[in-house]
Amino acid sequence: MNTSQPPRTRAQRIDYIIKQRQPLAQEIQRVESHLAQLSCALRELELYRQRLEVSFGESEMQEKLNTVHLSYLLQQLQIESENLNNLQKRFSRPTLNIGVVGLMGQGKSTLLKTLSGLTDNEIPALEGGACTAVRSTIENWQGESFPNKASEETGIQVNGVSSSLYGIQDQMVLPKPKTSVQVEVTLHSESSFLNEVIYPYYDELGLAEKPPSLDEFANQIFPEQELGGASDEEMYKRLCYDYHRNLSQYRSLIRSGNPRSLKIKAEEITDYVTQKRDGTQQNNLTTFKHLAVKEVKIVCPFKNPDVGKIALVDVPGLGDSKLGDETLMLETLGNEVDVVLFIKRPDPQRYQWQHLDTQLYDKAAQALNDLEKRSFMILNYSRRTENLRACQRLQQNIDTIQVVQTEIADCSDSEDANRVFNQVLDYLTVNIQNLDRRYASRCQSNLQQLHEQINRELEKSTQALGYYSGESRQFRRLFEQLSQELIQGLLELRNQLKEQCETIDPDFQVAVQSALKNCQTDKGIPETDQEIISRSCEFEFKESYQAIYRVYIRELRIHLSRHFLQVDKGLRLSIDKVKSLVTDVLVNQGRLGELTSTRGAEFLKDMADLLAQRGNQLQLGFRTLWEFEFSYGSVLLHLIRKQLDEILQSDIDLSIAEVIGILPDPSNASDVLINLEKLHEQSVAACQETLNSWLTAPSQARYYMVQEFIDLVIYARDMKREWEIFLSDEDIRAKVWVEFKELETRKQDQQMWRQAVAKVARMNQASAMVFLR
Repeated sequence: MNTSQPPRTRAQRIDYIIKQRQPLAQEIQRVESHLAQLSCALRELELYRQRLEVSFGESEMQEKLNTVHLSYLLQQLQIESENLNNLQKRFSRPTLNIGVVGLMGQGKSTLLKTLSGLTDNEIPALEGGACTAVRSTIENWQGESFPNKASEETGIQVNGVSSSLYGIQDQMVLPKPKTSVQVEVTLHSESSFLNEVIYPYYDELGLAEKPPSLDEFANQIFPEQELGGASDEEMYKRLCYDYHRNLSQYRSLIRSGNPRSLKIKAEEITDYVTQKRDGTQQNNLTTFKHLAVKEVKIVCPFKNPDVGKIALVDVPGLGDSKLGDETLMLETLGNEVDVVLFIKRPDPQRYQWQHLDTQLYDKAAQALNDLEKRSFMILNYSRRTENLRACQRLQQNIDTIQVVQTEIADCSDSEDANRVFNQVLDYLTVNIQNLDRRYASRCQSNLQQLHEQINRELEKSTQALGYYSGESRQFRRLFEQLSQELIQGLLELRNQLKEQCETIDPDFQVAVQSALKNCQTDKGIPETDQEIISRSCEFEFKESYQAIYRVYIRELRIHLSRHFLQVDKGLRLSIDKVKSLVTDVLVNQGRLGELTSTRGAEFLKDMADLLAQRGNQLQLGFRTLWEFEFSYGSVLLHLIRKQLDEILQSDIDLSIAEVIGILPDPSNASDVLINLEKLHEQSVAACQETLNSWLTAPSQARYYMVQEFIDLVIYARDMKREWEIFLSDEDIRAKVWVEFKELETRKQDQQMWRQAVAKVARMNQASAMVFLR
């Protein structure tokens, strides 16, 4: 056959349509994947927007962020992604599907049997309530052998059909006669059963604590309780009696993991799709397998040989069997159906379009686009009830329910049913590509609009966090304020120290008094004559009191000198205190506290190092102040030593001895002790006089060291510029001023926000959303 020529038979045309769908399905899947990535990037941006909205408080930026509506775009993305997913599933199918929809007892099962050639053994149609309880798909297959489709269940081939329900211990090779029917049952997993079957009851009835597992569901107690009305009571009974009380009857079919499929024999179909009840007041179930079934697929050759790759889908409607059928109907129509056959069998006595009919149509329109161009109404003529006039009247009066065509047909009559079926197939073959194109074009148009909406919101997003303006002006204002407060603080400290210049330094005074007290309590001379006598007997002295006297004088000089060394602690404490006072001004008025965690002299050192790293001339003033010392060794040691050396001479000066009133050459222990006591008293008195004259010196030193610091960091040339350079550094100013700390945080937020916006912008490419060329 020349493949360039259009297909001739209807079956060939249907096959051609299906093949044309496949590349488009792949393109849709690509766009679907891209939308998922775009949605993820947009969701990240929205979460960041929410955080920023809170952090900016009542600012102008918060108002701008409020104008960016990303959550709406996320909702639209979700809707379009679902639409694309439905479209992709529809175009991926290997068949064109015709859904059969109708209220219970209208003849759906009868029509399905007539068109497919199946019998009551496969599709039961019984008097009374709804008997088929699960979604079923009946696919036409005209080949010599069925396509090889793997099943998750392994079983024994019986009459050409694999069955896992009948365990045969011994594997036997049996002849495989041809069969006209192949059946695959998909059973719920534990998760899908809970989510799709059980939880809708909890939601509808407002029951708390949904069971997380089948075990929990089995152990739950359902007490008698008053509910809102008859409908709720009926639902509660279904949950309690059908599903809970009978769980042991069907639980073995439900397993963990994913829903599983198994192949069964044709005569076993009714076991899995039929619900039967005992007819008592409680109307208890007598069949249970259908409770665990998700869907059933039947493959068989239809009576009409020119059907092609067509499948009939038995779509649960309103009030057919159990809660959740309405959701299942919408899902089925959206994903599995190309054209709908509405079935209605009018009552011969009371015939008019009912609210349930329009309600069913409206529900179908929610799921299937262009329903008025994708649906037919079949008025089921029943010879048994003679409702022909009723069918004709309804055919004439159909108005609010818009369909392609309304036909009267006896669904039980093969010729009559196939007549209508041929009309539907012919319409489907001629129009489905245009309908597909309309549906796809609408989805494509929606994506284009969504792309433009996202771009508009991204534009607002970019403007919402514009770069901070007035940064330089704000720094100038804050810097001038800090400069004034810092200079004022340092000058106040200097003036305070100047007033104290002639006052005694308390720390130094305490240290001097402590040293003098130690000189009195720890004199460093013998306490008794006997101690001197004993020591004079030592080998080197040979009982010479003059020799031991000279040694005692030398030792006394050393001993007293050591006592006065502790004066250094007072001097250092006094200087360290003023360094801490300067640090306090720099931390409080100068706002430099965040630059280092140290305080006192160590703060000055850290600041000097920090300034030196930046090559800033301020470091000289900080380092000079930090290194400044006013110590005993550098100021007082030579004065104290002079006093001690003049009084405590090893070679006795006769003039000094006369003044002090001591014997130049003591001849016994008593004279030595008397001399030493007088020398000690005279030495301590002379040192005290010297130290007392220096009690104000630390106060003067503190003043001059602060004045020197002020000169070096304030009054020296270009120091204001050095301060400005130092404080204008982004790292420094963010630690000095909370305003700039917030600004740095906001600048980081701006950068991250812009990156997030740019990421969405990169994802929001129009070309990536195009699947129709």
